Amino acid sequence: MAVPKQKKSRAKTRSRRAQNLKFQKPTVSVCPVCEAPIRPHHICESCGFYKQEPVIVAEGFSEYNEE
Repeated sequence: MAVPKQKKSRAKTRSRRAQNLKFQKPTVSVCPVCEAPIRPHHICESCGFYKQEPVIVAEGFSEYNEE
């Protein structure tokens, strides 16, 4: 088994690990009810729907939530 000859410094270790921690742009979907941009698997903040079913009462979309 290979054994390192020298100890790696903190800077070398952290700069190598930093490549895995880069931030990525969040994924954005479109709400099928109001066509607003939403995160996947989240409730739409503008209409209050999740998977085309009303979950919360949002302002301006009360006609859908009157079941």
